[in-house]
Parts: sequence; structure tokens; C-alpha cells
Amino acid sequence: MSEEIKKALNASIAPEEFDWDAFENDGQVGSKEETMAKYEQTLNKVTENEVVEGVVTAITKREVVVNIGAKSEGVISAPEFRYNPDLKVGDKVEVLVESAEDRKGQLVISHKKARQLKSWDMVNAAYESGEIVKGYVKTRTKGGMIVDVFGIEAFLPGSQIDIKPIRDYDVFVDTTMDFKIVKINQEFRNVVVSHKALLEAEQELKRTELISKLEKGQVLEGVVKNITNYGVFVDLGGVDGLIHITDLSWGRISHPEEVVALDQKINVVVLDFNEQQKRIALGLKQLTPHPWEALSADLKVGDTVKGKVVAVADYGAFVEVEPGVEGLVHVSEMSWSPRLHSAQEFLKMGDEVEAVILTLDREARKMSLGIKQLTANPWESIRDKYPVGSQHKATVRNITNFGVFAELEDGVEGLIHISDLSWNKIKHPAEMVQSGDVIDVVILDFDENSHKLSLGHKQLTPNPWDELEAKYPVGTVVDATVSVIGDKNTTLTLADGTEVTAFNRELTKEDGKTALVGETLPVKIVDLRRSTRTIRVSHVRTYQEAKVARESAEAEGTKKAIKKVQTSVEKTTLGDISALAALKEQLEKGE
Repeated sequence: MSEEIKKALNASIAPEEFDWDAFENDGQVGSKEETMAKYEQTLNKVTENEVVEGVVTAITKREVVVNIGAKSEGVISAPEFRYNPDLKVGDKVEVLVESAEDRKGQLVISHKKARQLKSWDMVNAAYESGEIVKGYVKTRTKGGMIVDVFGIEAFLPGSQIDIKPIRDYDVFVDTTMDFKIVKINQEFRNVVVSHKALLEAEQELKRTELISKLEKGQVLEGVVKNITNYGVFVDLGGVDGLIHITDLSWGRISHPEEVVALDQKINVVVLDFNEQQKRIALGLKQLTPHPWEALSADLKVGDTVKGKVVAVADYGAFVEVEPGVEGLVHVSEMSWSPRLHSAQEFLKMGDEVEAVILTLDREARKMSLGIKQLTANPWESIRDKYPVGSQHKATVRNITNFGVFAELEDGVEGLIHISDLSWNKIKHPAEMVQSGDVIDVVILDFDENSHKLSLGHKQLTPNPWDELEAKYPVGTVVDATVSVIGDKNTTLTLADGTEVTAFNRELTKEDGKTALVGETLPVKIVDLRRSTRTIRVSHVRTYQEAKVARESAEAEGTKKAIKKVQTSVEKTTLGDISALAALKEQLEKGE
């Protein structure tokens, strides 16, 4: 073959432009028909709707050219290969022959349709073997993403995208990722894939390898991956470790975000690890000395310190005097007042306070503080300032069933028993005073050891019962008006407003009727008791005793009359006896 003809063939000259005369004159080949026949033999036989293998010969942004050995090459839309971003010239791909020639004589092939024909078999085979497949993330949907796998739309749950929480799902759209097929519904042909499963498997290998090299006290570099209320998860290079909130700082913190931030690079120390459970405990505060070790050696008991309240409980409050160094202020050391029973009544979180060091144990890293010691103890001079019998103003702080607690000054409080509130009988102290009222009191008694003070209020006014005893001695008859009739007792009111009581049976009138509310009756004072502050009266006695007196007088008159008659009779009888005796004596003498 001449060089000219070789050049012509290599230049891929179209058949209609080929110089067949020159070719035939060369003498080394047959006729045009023979040459065409031989050319046809070099081509693959193309059958429509058949899946064949082709070779990628060119790639552009919009198209992929594939040679299947036919007269012409096929052109496929580039998006059909978006699941495979690594596609390159020379790669072998499967295509479906849709048409050997279209109207322009062009071969029509499809890679997507070829994949779809074999996709379900490929999906099942990958599921059975656990093969890692490539998928193209098409769009976001409710609860996850839609992924193109072998031409089939598979579901990627949001929880299966990554190991760490996903803050923005949209960044995965239009990307190609590796997946593992984790579930197939043969009936509905639903496929579920997971990217997280691959990451977890990879992480497990890294974790096993890392844990095998771990040592307690080892310092590692990591990145803050997740922050929770109880601690921080740190990525140590594909393997996570946990820094518990108590190991973040020597001082108290309410949330880990006060110390670290997401994606922050930090150094951590290995505190513990469990090869079986694949757990790694990390620490951050351990990289710095304990604050107690740096505490000033000059600090001693009796010194005054300032700090911030970092925790409050019923029994006391913890005050941070230096970062990581805390002291306890017990509730009993907060105020001289015996009324303080809970620390929440005195302090709250965040308060800046000043206190005195009461105890200091550097080895046990414990410190107790006192606040009340910054002021003088008012009970040391209580008798001088508040002698028995002295009168003062006091503020009602608390009201109970048995009495009232009144404060004379800060830290000095006394009890006014209900019996010392009023000379009259009351059911509850709230009938006389309310919390916050300022009232006059008199000092009755002390108990310095227990810091207790007995106060009185009624003692500031005369005892009305002295006057009542003099005004209404037992046996006095006065008029009283019926006020309230009860089941057994009735309350009556005297002319001066004094209330008295009577048993209901003692108010029965002489005609047998019962007294009514508003009716005024004569009553007799039958009992007056200071202890119970009661005056008991009776209406029945006013007419019963008069009747008895009349009957007694009548009986006495009858008795006297009878005695007079008897005396007269006795005198007559004696006279007769004397006469008879004299007669008898005369007769005897005559004889």
C-alpha cells in the first residue's frame, strides 16, 4: 500500500471523498466492494435494545463519547455519569443500544438505561455481599435524602448521613458518596442506604488501633465534635473520647460551652479507656495544676476573703474564693438570727460575698467560711441592751399557731406566745397582727445559750380581769342580752360590752320557754376564771333561788308557829300535873 493511501486512511477520509482509482491502481487490494466488505467485517454487529460494553473516548462538561465498535461512536449526556465523578477516557462502561442509526446516521446509546436494566440485580448483589456502592445525592426529602444508586432512587435517612450531627443537609445535594445498602423491600422495591455505616466501620478500625496504643496520662490533640449538657465529645482522629463536665475545669461551670466551642482544637489527657467497650475518658483540667496547690501559703484561719457564690443548698452555700478553690458557708454561719433555716433565704447564685476563714485543710482541700463573724454578736450584750421588763419596738417576722416571732434588731428575735398577745382569749395570732407589723413588746425572759428571747405584748396594758373581778363578783345579778346561741352554750353581752357565757339549760325562763337572740334577761354571775378568761352566768338561778328563799321563809314561819303552840300545850299539861299532885298530897295527909 502506497504511503499516500496510508495517509488517507489514517486521516479518516470519508468514503465518498476517497480516491478509489488511485487505490485500485495500487494493485495491492481488491475492488471497492471488496474493501467495503472487509471494512464491515471489522465492525461489531449492533443489535438494538441490547446492552453492550463500550470504551469512553472523550469527555466534555455536557457529553461523554463512547465507542462500542460500531460505524460511529455514541454520545451520552454527561449527567448520566454523575454518580461516577471519577470517570475518565479509556474506562469501560455498559450502554443500551437504542438505535443503530438515527435520522442523522448517528448511533443512539444510553448508559442510564443499561444500568436500570441490571440495577435491581446489582442492588441485591451488593446488599448480599456488603459491597460499597457509589451513589449520587439527587435531592433532599422529608427525613433524609434521595440517592441514585445503579439508576434506582434509594432513601438515605438523615441519621445515616454521618456519625456527627448534621447541621446543614443541603451541602450534600449534588454530591457523590460511598454507601452501604442496609435494607431492601423486595415487594415495593424500596432501597435504604447508609453512609454512616461505612464511617462507623472505618472508625471502629481506627478506634481499635488507637486504643491499642493508648496509655493513661497520654496527651493527645483533638477537635471538639459535639457539646452536651454532661460533657464534650472530642475527635481524636476518627475516634471519639468524652470529657465529662467535671473534668473540663477545676472551677464549677454550668455548661461545657463556658470552656470550649465546636470545632475547637484542644489538647486533652487520657484518664481511662476500656478496650472491650471502646470508651475513652479524657480530661482537660488535668493539664493545669490543681488550684489548691497554687493557693497562697500565707492564707490562714481568721483571714477575710472575697468570693462568688457558685452553689446553694439548704444546708449552706459554696463560695469560690479563687478559680477551683471553694469554701462552704454553713447556714448557721450566715447570720446571728436564729430564724434563718435555709441558705436560700440569705444567698443566691452569683452573689459576691465577703467571709472569714473558719477552718482550712490544705491536704483534704476543704475550707469552711463564716459571714456572720464580720459583725458583732448581738447576744453577747443582750441583757445590757434588753433587760427584763424593758419596752421596745419589734417587727413581726413570722406568725405560727402558737405565737409570733418578732425581730428587735438584725440577729435578735424573740417569741410572743399567743397567751402573751392579749388579755382576751384569741384562736390565732393572725387575729391581732400581720407579718411586717411593728408592735410594742416587753422583755419577759432570756435563754442566752439557745439565743431565745421571751416577749410579751399584753403586759403593756392593764389586766382587764382585775377590774372585772371587782365589778362583777360571783353572785352579782346583772342584765345581759343574748348574742349567739350555740349547740350547748350561749354568749351574752353585758351593758358595758363584756361578753359572758351560759349553758343553754341555764337560760330557760320561769315559764319554761327558751331565751331568744336579742332578748335581755337578768343573770347571776356564777363563775369568773382568769385562766380561761371566761365569766359564766345563769338566768335560772335568779328565779330558782328567789323561790327557794320564799319557800324557806314560809317554812321558817310555820316552824315558829308550831313551836309556840307546842310550848303552850306543854305549860298547860304541867299545871294540871302540879294541881293533881297537890290534891294527891292533901288526900294522903287526910288519910
